[in-house]
Amino acid sequence: MSMYPEVTVAAAALLSFRHFSKLSWLSVHGARNRLQARRLCVGRLSAGKAPSVKESKEKVAIPGLDTVTYGEKMHFVPWLAKPVWPQWERDYKDPKHFRSPPSQEMPLYQETPCYVFNQRTSALEGVRQALWLTKSKAVSGLPPQLLSLAESPANKIPNQEIRVQNAIKHACFWDTTEEQPVKYSNTLFFNLLHLCATLQSSHPLIGRRMLTEKYILAASWKRGFRGQHFYPHAHTLYFLEGDDARCKLRPEQFRAKMIMFLFGNALAQAHTLFGAKTYQVLDHPITIQAVGTNGRLFQFIVFQLNTTDLSGDDGIKNQVWLDEDAEIYDIAKVRPPFIKKQLKVPAGLAGYKPETFTKFLALYLHGAV
Repeated sequence: MSMYPEVTVAAAALLSFRHFSKLSWLSVHGARNRLQARRLCVGRLSAGKAPSVKESKEKVAIPGLDTVTYGEKMHFVPWLAKPVWPQWERDYKDPKHFRSPPSQEMPLYQETPCYVFNQRTSALEGVRQALWLTKSKAVSGLPPQLLSLAESPANKIPNQEIRVQNAIKHACFWDTTEEQPVKYSNTLFFNLLHLCATLQSSHPLIGRRMLTEKYILAASWKRGFRGQHFYPHAHTLYFLEGDDARCKLRPEQFRAKMIMFLFGNALAQAHTLFGAKTYQVLDHPITIQAVGTNGRLFQFIVFQLNTTDLSGDDGIKNQVWLDEDAEIYDIAKVRPPFIKKQLKVPAGLAGYKPETFTKFLALYLHGAV
């Protein structure tokens, strides 16, 4: 039975149908119902057959022999061959009936294929595949010198824990009328950025940054910015999980997407500084960071580009610091759940973890302190 799974499935379907037909014969209508069951049996058996596939006949061209067609007679003749009409081409350009030329005839055609990674690409092996594509090595946790920025008393926000909890409550409870909000990562993200921006009075370099949404990153660096702009390169990339309802990635693939876009931004900056056609070990490494969240879990990644030579697996590699699945709270319920008239979880915010916002603030202060 294991050698022929198709036969086994077909036999099981036939036995179950015969059982159904015997039950129908036991009804009070007698012969009429027996005839309906017989017709149904034949219909099901005939429907279970695989459709016949017509084999296309190959046209054989015999040299020196002309095929007689009914093209000159201007009407169909069954004993003559079907003529092959030349393809009609318009003498004007019609965009509705445009046919692109073959890829080999395109002016930018190359023998080596190019694979595109976009926002909806799901890497099968996740972070491991992204590390291989970018020739990088992963380190668990964030750099200690980066975390020390937010732990300094001079960089603390007044009433930090209370204000962060109020930002979470605003995103989960106050900014929606739904009993259980689905999308709140966008509101929480902007609330946390607003709290971090309150340190601008003590750190003026924060005011020299700007927030850009939905910019385009391609083979060349394209942002709406032209020439020598004051903000030529990205400092921190923010990814909101679930922002696009048509694209849902698992956590491993979500982190892989963050690494790929970090590498793309760092590579674009390297091409601007050192040239697009130079493959070498960089004299000065390029560092860029990213934060990803779904409203409760945060992903922190720091990427350091050390080399643009990706030809082999040996030699100097790029560096990735990864802090994954950091919870900012445990439970946030609009209405408390009851099981057998017993309260299981109280309504409101529970299990706030301040160390997650400390990491968020550390990445924000990086480069300004």
